[in-house]
Amino acid sequence: MADVLIIEDDATIRTALVRSLSARQHSTMTSPTALDGLQSLVAHRPDVVLMDLGLPDLDGSSLLAMIRSVSDVPVIVISARDEGAGIVALLDAGADDYLVKPFAADQLEARIRAVLRRAEPARPVTAVTVGDLVIDTRTRSVTLAGEVLELSPKEFDLLAYLAERAGEVISKRELLANVWNQPYGGADKTVDVHLHWLRRKLGESAEAPRYVHRVRGVGVKLVAPA
Repeated sequence: MADVLIIEDDATIRTALVRSLSARQHSTMTSPTALDGLQSLVAHRPDVVLMDLGLPDLDGSSLLAMIRSVSDVPVIVISARDEGAGIVALLDAGADDYLVKPFAADQLEARIRAVLRRAEPARPVTAVTVGDLVIDTRTRSVTLAGEVLELSPKEFDLLAYLAERAGEVISKRELLANVWNQPYGGADKTVDVHLHWLRRKLGESAEAPRYVHRVRGVGVKLVAPA
C-alpha cells in the first residue's frame, strides 16, 4: 500500500483514480492545481505522485521542476500528450515514468509498483537461496545443488530479479522495465528467449518446470521445487 498524491484538474479523472487506487488498498490525496499539489507534497510527503501536465495555474513541466527542488519522491506523469520528444524531455527533467491517457488501472498499478521498487534503498543481502539455487549478487555467481552455473550477464540479471521476488508472479512488462531497462515496453519475445535459455541451464523446460513456472496470461514466478 502506498500514499498517492494525485495532481489533476479534471474532477472526473480524479474521482476515477481515487476509486481505482483505493480499491487496491492505496491511500490518496488530491489536488486540482499545481501549487495546491506542491503544498500537499511538502505537508504530507506521499510515497508517489501522479501528475497531469495541463494544470490551470502552471504547466506540469514547471511543477515537476518545483517538485524536484524539494523532493525525490517518485513522479508518474499522466497526460493525453503523447509527443515522443516531450516525453523524453520530462523524463530527463526528473519524471520517473509517463503514462498516456487513457490507460488501464492495472497498468497504472504496475507502474506504481515499479517506481516504488526503484526508490527502495539497496538491499543489504547479497545471496538469495531458492531450493538448491544460490544466487550471489555481489560476485554474480550461481550454484545449483553445489554446481556452478555458467550464465550470461542478462540471464543472471533475470534469475536474480526473479529470485529476489521468489513466489511472486512477475509480468513480462515488469521484466522488460527492470531487467532490460525498457519501461515503455519491448518485445515479449526477448523475455521468452532468455527464459528458455535460463530453464535449459536449470535442467528444466516450460513443459516440465521445476523452478521457473509460467502463470498463463499473467507472467512467471520462481519457486523452490516441491
